[in-house]
Amino acid sequence: MAAPNRAAPLGLYVHVPFCASTCDFCAFYQVRPTASDIADYFAACEAEAALVKWSRPVTTVFWGGGTPGLLSPDALRRLGEFTLRCCSETECGSGPTEWTVEMAPASVTEARLAALREIGVTRISMGVQSFQAALLAALGRQHSREQIYRAYERIRAAGFSSVNLDLMFALPGQTAAEWEADIAEALALAPDHLSTYCLTFEEDTALWLKLSQGRVKLDPEHEAQLYEQTWARLAAAGYGQYEVANFARPGHACRHNLNTWAMSEWVGLGPAAASQHGGWRGGNVADLRGWAERVQRGERMTEERKEMTPAALAEDAFIFGLRMNAGVSLEEWRTRAPDAPWAAVEALAERLVADELALWSDDRLCLSTRGRLLADAVGLEMMEAFQDASQS
Repeated sequence: MAAPNRAAPLGLYVHVPFCASTCDFCAFYQVRPTASDIADYFAACEAEAALVKWSRPVTTVFWGGGTPGLLSPDALRRLGEFTLRCCSETECGSGPTEWTVEMAPASVTEARLAALREIGVTRISMGVQSFQAALLAALGRQHSREQIYRAYERIRAAGFSSVNLDLMFALPGQTAAEWEADIAEALALAPDHLSTYCLTFEEDTALWLKLSQGRVKLDPEHEAQLYEQTWARLAAAGYGQYEVANFARPGHACRHNLNTWAMSEWVGLGPAAASQHGGWRGGNVADLRGWAERVQRGERMTEERKEMTPAALAEDAFIFGLRMNAGVSLEEWRTRAPDAPWAAVEALAERLVADELALWSDDRLCLSTRGRLLADAVGLEMMEAFQDASQS
């Protein structure tokens, strides 16, 4: 089993499962909140945190969902106090260096923002998706362009260190011109960070049903065009790409995500939350009551539980690391995981370079622009290289 590195970062992810409605593209676990649900959630979070063997100071915090910003200001303060108690369990005197909270435009109020600033949140990530009414309607989003602008003004006025906007492209019926218009509107707001996600069709979502019925269609060539359009446009505007879907001004990359992709440890609390901690990876059951019941029995990380050996960590470091522009270091991972199937991995790396999908930067393997367009396929090949060789 991989030995814990006390000098490495430790993240804390808190899944807040409450949402006012389910967007057509969303496959994350969520429920419409009731007062009793929220009370049960807080009680179970406290109980789950008590089960964790905190190994070192928490360096980054991320509240995701669901819609964490849907909680009332008082509930946000309560969740913040709970989060800080988790940090104090690790003797982290100054609190996390980065604390991100996801918000939807319709839930952004001055009172909620004041509560978040009060507890120490440094970064707001707002799910915009599009500025165009027809495209928002096609996604089932419950906010308007006007609400986006009003929410952004309030977030900026509150004084958070970093503000991220989430956008989506390759939406049903979306043209290249419409996507360019969305990028232009986002850039006009001058956020510190932009996340641009290609729409994916997850099972058990409304969009998946439309795809299966032939009401929407996939167009890989159009998607590739929009990817390249995005990368060129944001680079020209001064946003550095550091991962396939993420762009930031200097100093504003999301440290929590960077640490996760680099296979550092994180503790996940809440229903459906995943953890990678103490030599194991696993998730909580995606059910509010089921999760609470398991926690009361002293159980967590029961779903898809896997021992994270050095070789298993190396596999995921290459799969996720190749999505980052900085790539991944073979020398570092050879040292950390000497028993991984390096002959097969290096053979694949050389083939990717020969096919101009990747390149070497010192000892780091990085994807080329063309390789980033095929990052999912490359990740699958890397997974097969690790697994096929380890089974032979």
